[in-house]
Amino acid sequence: MSIPFHCGFIAVVGRPNVGKSTLANALIGTKLSIVSRKAQTTRHRIHGVLTRGQQQFVFVDTPGFQTRHGGAMNRMMNRVVTQALAEVDVVVHVVEAGKWSSGDAQMLPLLPQNRPVILVVNKVDALKSKNDMFAYVSRITAQFPYAAVVPVSALRGVQLDILLDEIGSRLPEGEAMFEADTLTDRPMRFIAAELIREKIFRLVGDELPYSCTVVIEQWEENDTGARIAACVVIEREGHRPILLGAGGQHMKRIATEARQDIVKLLDKPVYLDVYIKVRKGWSDREAALRDLGYE
Repeated sequence: MSIPFHCGFIAVVGRPNVGKSTLANALIGTKLSIVSRKAQTTRHRIHGVLTRGQQQFVFVDTPGFQTRHGGAMNRMMNRVVTQALAEVDVVVHVVEAGKWSSGDAQMLPLLPQNRPVILVVNKVDALKSKNDMFAYVSRITAQFPYAAVVPVSALRGVQLDILLDEIGSRLPEGEAMFEADTLTDRPMRFIAAELIREKIFRLVGDELPYSCTVVIEQWEENDTGARIAACVVIEREGHRPILLGAGGQHMKRIATEARQDIVKLLDKPVYLDVYIKVRKGWSDREAALRDLGYE
């Protein structure tokens, strides 16, 4: 008697900066979602696919639910989160070990009551005393009926197999939605744009406001390599020298580090040209957000 196949969507949710993208990347086994210590790093819903035996996990990495600021972009990101929660089979609610804020509490009313929700306590390696874990988890589980609790370290790969077992046991029976070797349903040009944006956040995120995005304007690829032209869209002319840095050093480093990541993804030589355009007020206009590829 053959073992039935199970397949489903899993939303990875939580407040900003709890390690959702690091966890999604670690579970999938490759870097699809960009990572930084800054809020608003993930802005899109990104599907990452893992096929393991008779199970296929389709992870939906979502933006952190925004509670501090309004604006068109934050409203758009919150719609992405609430829509994902309405459409998936399992929810993974990520919190940071030992820390609980109003942002965490504001996630609780959004969690579905009619689907299994797994509490993932991330960054357990950073806890000074493991004795604090029980009291911390007890306070959270008293507020919502979680199906399971799994402490993990996404960065160090601790207990990720146990988390996959907990998720897998709750996936519905059904055929695979993707080929076994598929990693994401997003095109590579989308992933490339996100990798460039990650470098911007990491290098100049404290100086440059979050009103920048990346658009791939040219993508030519064959067996011998890829030629990519990427445009960094900013809102003010005054942001240009921040992004360029002295003698253009910031932009050179952004392009170099992004190109190295894209080479790993495509497994072929890459020529990457990155340049800047000003588009005033784009981040607070929903029509402009849609035009730039936001959902």
